[in-house]
Amino acid sequence: MTTQDRPGQASGLPPGTDLDSPIFVISVAAELAGLHAQTLRGYDRLGLVSPGRSAGGGRRYSARDIALLREVQRLSQDEGVNLAGVKRIIELERTVDELRTQIGALLDELAAARVAAEQAAASVHASYRRDLVPVKQHTTIAVWRPTPKQPPQR
Repeated sequence: MTTQDRPGQASGLPPGTDLDSPIFVISVAAELAGLHAQTLRGYDRLGLVSPGRSAGGGRRYSARDIALLREVQRLSQDEGVNLAGVKRIIELERTVDELRTQIGALLDELAAARVAAEQAAASVHASYRRDLVPVKQHTTIAVWRPTPKQPPQR
């Protein structure tokens, strides 16, 4: 088994965990994010970061939550974005990610539909009778209509 087979191993996480596993208590998460625990509580109240909860109700942060906390801090401190703006940016980035996922699924579905259509067309073409002779569709047909006889003139 490689480190790719064990997501926690490659990123320094405990075995059997991944980036979304809520494993860090608030004090550890605060230290890892470079923030104060009270700041994390405030971000939770504002809906910027939504950590998991333990059976007792305590906050448990994932590695992804910590990366998000760092991004919130970067946007607010380095870029000067207020917390309402940070929240909107995060929401928009999530929407973009969801839309990219949907687009990928739709592209896969479209590719499968194209393959099915090509197979159906090939099946129809294979079913054509080979003993029929094609006829030109552009043949001109002349219709002869006799002129009515005129009564003899006196």
